[in-house]
Amino acid sequence: MKVNRETKRLYVGGLSQDISEADLQNQFSRFGDVSDVDIITRKDDQGNPQKVFAYINISVAEADLKKCMSVLNKTKWKGGTLQIQLAKESFLHRRVQIIKT
Repeated sequence: MKVNRETKRLYVGGLSQDISEADLQNQFSRFGDVSDVDIITRKDDQGNPQKVFAYINISVAEADLKKCMSVLNKTKWKGGTLQIQLAKESFLHRRVQIIKT
């Protein structure tokens, strides 16, 4: 039986400041094929890191996506508490779709 995989974009919040793309790749690759990891650090007015989150593109079956979210969401990992949800479509992706039409 062939499993239907779709590429999903996940928002992963609650990350520690020293998280790496490789860390996220390793953590999420057990649920599907991770194709892109984008770590974003928001800083305060003095330039101090305030909030670290990431967007992950993962090709995953629906059952594995549900498993990923139930296993990892709200778990403590590398000094943070993960918050995982489906991300809104990226601005650049929406822009490309608008240009194509």
